[in-house]
Amino acid sequence: MTFKQLGLSDALLKAVSKQGYEKPSPIQQKAIPPVLEGRDVLASAQTGTGKTAGFTLPLLQILSQTETSRQRPIRALILTPTRELAAQVHENVRQYSEFTDLRSLVIFGGVNQKPQVAALNRGVDVLVATPGRLLDLQNQGAICLRKIEILVLDEADRMLDMGFLRDIERIMALMPAKRQNLLFSATFSKDIKRLASGILNKPVLVEATPENSTVDAITQKVYRVAKGKKTGLIIKLISEGNWNQVLVFARTKHGANKLCKSMISSGITAAAIHGNKSQGARTKALAGFKSGQISVLVATDIAARGLDIPLLPHVINFELPNISEDYVHRIGRTGRAGASGEAISLVSADETTFLRDIEKLVGEKIPVTILEGFEPDPNASTQPIKQGQGRSNQSRGPKKTSDNSSKKSSRGSDSRSSSRRPKSRRD
Repeated sequence: MTFKQLGLSDALLKAVSKQGYEKPSPIQQKAIPPVLEGRDVLASAQTGTGKTAGFTLPLLQILSQTETSRQRPIRALILTPTRELAAQVHENVRQYSEFTDLRSLVIFGGVNQKPQVAALNRGVDVLVATPGRLLDLQNQGAICLRKIEILVLDEADRMLDMGFLRDIERIMALMPAKRQNLLFSATFSKDIKRLASGILNKPVLVEATPENSTVDAITQKVYRVAKGKKTGLIIKLISEGNWNQVLVFARTKHGANKLCKSMISSGITAAAIHGNKSQGARTKALAGFKSGQISVLVATDIAARGLDIPLLPHVINFELPNISEDYVHRIGRTGRAGASGEAISLVSADETTFLRDIEKLVGEKIPVTILEGFEPDPNASTQPIKQGQGRSNQSRGPKKTSDNSSKKSSRGSDSRSSSRRPKSRRD
């Protein structure tokens, strides 16, 4: 199968070739044809399998087939849960549309809105946005969605987890009822299927990999360790392994900052990225990590959603997520695009239940290692960590994340209240 056989235009084929892609991935092979046919699509694919191109390429082709008007109203809207993912998706849109006449723009909070408004005034065909900033600008009269032809909800599972349901409903009410809808998600939870049933019209169901499966190229390993010895162990692994690019997941903003400081004190170049960091600081940290100036990026789940680091060799769960599906997404940051990767989890006694649930979800027993000097505490309780702002792993409703921040006005950020998850941090 080739991209040409999928029916893509010469302009898109030229752009794809320039990016070095020779043949479509499974999700692209399955998603592109029905999208080109104008069908609604509900798609699930393992992260790193190319699902962004699965909706971006056909979307651009559909828009290119109609002559653009001088006013250039927004004709396609791509909603993403986080700033980093929005930036990543827009970069893909920009690359693939290089040889077309289409204009695109990305908008999100945490940065000055004036350049975004100026670009909107010049006319935009494809808009990539986070819900908070989109609604802010719409309320100010800077955005009109009455000409939307295609709506894409990317990483829809995370949008629900972050409490964006009410915002999504408000945004849909601003668009024409007759439009093409594409819903892409890393997982197919009951909430996702419920959301899809209210948005999609006779959708084509596309699955490139079994639900919640882990990529075969990822080697998974668990280190059983006493809770108080985790910091020492992770520093030992990174230092003695001479690892130069490691993405570390912490559960809270405070924990991410604390771990980052410990690593820096031990001579490891590190930076933390989470919801309390300014967009400038987040962009700088990510750029340093990608360039190799920073060896370790310590992130919370919200800030890390959508991070795309080519050939990332190592992911470490400093703390296990209490939501099993988040584990699949975390380790999916490595082993992307056919490359191999290693995912390591540091598991203390109080995370035993989380580990068992994760193994049940992924359908395999993860090998366990114990290092001398970092043994688990035999007297520690195996009772699950108290998640004052979390949810039960069996709960399918939106969860409260511990990566929350103080109350702010939604203007200039992507924080907004939700009827299903009030006062939550909205990236």
